[in-house]
Amino acid sequence: MIVAERSEQDAKKVTAPGFEGASMQAMVGPKQGWEGHVMRMVTLEPGGHTSRHAHPWPHINYVSRGEGILFLEGQEHPLREGSYAQVPSDAEHQFINTGAQRLEFICIVPEEGHQ
Repeated sequence: MIVAERSEQDAKKVTAPGFEGASMQAMVGPKQGWEGHVMRMVTLEPGGHTSRHAHPWPHINYVSRGEGILFLEGQEHPLREGSYAQVPSDAEHQFINTGAQRLEFICIVPEEGHQ
């Protein structure tokens, strides 16, 4: 069990190739007793983005702040506060911040999808 504040979690800059202005906070996962999955908060600064990539696990996303685009399987989908998406396994995707403020979204992945 865990009850905590997001501000208590360190944000780690994502330095993987193709990522720009991105950071991540792991909030709930195996260390907190949720075996098999990780819930993390991803932040993209204005102009920031993830790489365009695919991987063998799905993930679920919920936008809590900002606006942007989810490129998913060749189509651009607008995102804003309250948007959510399920990205299937092996689907090519990319998150892009198109707004003037941070784009923040919860990302839930299977444990093997969290680096």
